[in-house]
Amino acid sequence: MATQTALLAAARPLFAERGFNAVSADEIVRGAGVTRGALHHHYGDKRGLFRAVFEQVEEEIVQEIADVIAAGQGDLFPRALTAFLDITERTEVRQIAMTDAPAVLGWQTWRELEAQYGLGLLITMVEASPVVDSTRPAPMLAQIVLSAVVEGALLIAYADDAAATRAKVESSLLALFGDLLPE
Repeated sequence: MATQTALLAAARPLFAERGFNAVSADEIVRGAGVTRGALHHHYGDKRGLFRAVFEQVEEEIVQEIADVIAAGQGDLFPRALTAFLDITERTEVRQIAMTDAPAVLGWQTWRELEAQYGLGLLITMVEASPVVDSTRPAPMLAQIVLSAVVEGALLIAYADDAAATRAKVESSLLALFGDLLPE
């Protein structure tokens, strides 16, 4: 466990600062104070370590949004959306989760992991919606919301004017899903 922790702690800031492709496995193991064999034993390769870092970031994002939801001040979806967009503007999240993860892990795996971590919160939020029924089940609606919110975060991440794009994305998502998601 200590070796895995050391590898994650060494790799995460490097991936966040320079991106996956600009960081060598040798640099990571040196920073962690372990051998390359330890990297291979625990993660298979640099890509496996990156996946573990990405999952760590996703877990933290979900926890932070869950904390915002639990605080219970104001409308649920706007608070959760604002928190998510704030989080995705962080350099670390933008580089690891929004830029490198789709390329390093592949689109399919990235989407599956996004759903694995964030979908549960959305399903819980959507289940309280009056529009949920057998023809519009909560898991399907939540997956659509998650896809739209992630796409909005990507629009912001790659925009020339992130602030203006963020305002438009947030307004658009609130208009699109405001009636679906409970207050």
